[in-house]
Amino acid sequence: MGNYHLIGIKGSGMSAVAQILDDLGHHVQGEDIEAPLFTQIPLEARKIPTYSFGQAPLTRDMTVIASNAFADTHPALVRCEQLEINVQRYHQFLGNWMKNYTSIAVTGSHGKTTTTGMMAHALGAVEPACSLIGDGTGIGAQDSRLFIFESCEYKRHFLAYRPEIAVITNIDFDHPDYYADLADVQRAFEEMAALVGNKLVVCGDDENVRSLKVDKELLYYGFEPCNELRASALVAEGHGVAFDVYWRGAKLDRFFIPAYGRHNVLNALAVIGAGLALELNLGEIKGHLATFPGVKRRFSEKEWNSNIVIDDYAHHPSEIRATLEAVKSKYPLRRIVGVFQPHTYSRLEKLLDDFALSLRGADDVYLCQIFGSAREEQGSVSIEHLLDRIPNAQLISEATVTDLLTYTDSVLVFMGAGDIQKYQTIFR
Repeated sequence: MGNYHLIGIKGSGMSAVAQILDDLGHHVQGEDIEAPLFTQIPLEARKIPTYSFGQAPLTRDMTVIASNAFADTHPALVRCEQLEINVQRYHQFLGNWMKNYTSIAVTGSHGKTTTTGMMAHALGAVEPACSLIGDGTGIGAQDSRLFIFESCEYKRHFLAYRPEIAVITNIDFDHPDYYADLADVQRAFEEMAALVGNKLVVCGDDENVRSLKVDKELLYYGFEPCNELRASALVAEGHGVAFDVYWRGAKLDRFFIPAYGRHNVLNALAVIGAGLALELNLGEIKGHLATFPGVKRRFSEKEWNSNIVIDDYAHHPSEIRATLEAVKSKYPLRRIVGVFQPHTYSRLEKLLDDFALSLRGADDVYLCQIFGSAREEQGSVSIEHLLDRIPNAQLISEATVTDLLTYTDSVLVFMGAGDIQKYQTIFR
């Protein structure tokens, strides 16, 4: 068994890796900031030691994995260098580790986490699988053949992987602090596709995906008739959506997922497509899709007095539109109140007008100050630039969030990838 130390163990991907390694019987420890994060809950449940930066015991026999969030000059990495302990970056470690598995990468600009979680739930119930989900969930299954993982395109990190099968949910311009434009993003996905060993399962409804120049076997899924795997006849039923699924013109079955929104039906099609590529039992996959519990911070709901409070990771205009569309589908008669915290200055600056348009899908809009993230502490854009573009918007802070307590029979949708949870404490 191995001896692992994780620098930045509370990161969502890092926490998931720690859980997988622990499940497989390895010795695991890590270090991170002292502030509590939701990703440490499963670490504590597994009794994985987590130390404050600089306090962890280190030995030269350890395999050290470092989060990509920290530069080489971070004191924790400098300490390893001084002790002559080799450090692998997160994506480098995963790229080597997954060579022992039949790996299924889930990538795309949006929807990766939900699709990965849905796939891990459905396929992992048909055949034991290790899985790494971007909400901080990791599962290590002994003697498993499959490894299902979320593959991030940021800084082209997904080029470290050689998956047998890859899903592309969509392609959009994001991470403007790294990518120059949409064409640059598409080139990165083409580079990734060239590394896939067997088949690509891709959303054929997305024009940016359709335009990829890829010399691989492709399975297209979507709603449009041009896709070989497609969904139709969507109907809201109970606590989710039912839909027919067709494969090369022949009806497979009628499926159900306990989630709302067309984007979630597309996510389910990606799972079905991967199941077809792996030649797994579709009847079993259908049954497990119907019991998918969701993933953390993706349309997480709770009731508060007469209101519904939703916590969602949406931090890009396309994700905001999808989230608000799902809210309207599930609660067509309620007032929708959007509370949004921009994530990174560069994203807000590059997509400012698109953010304004997407947020107009809510009846009322409240804007929080920008969350800069570890890689951006400041920028040339302010929250007022977004405020000026949305007629029904107003600013909100931790001091004034109590204004939301005046709403009744409404849906309060908190959206953001930063620390927007701090604005939700009044609803506990």
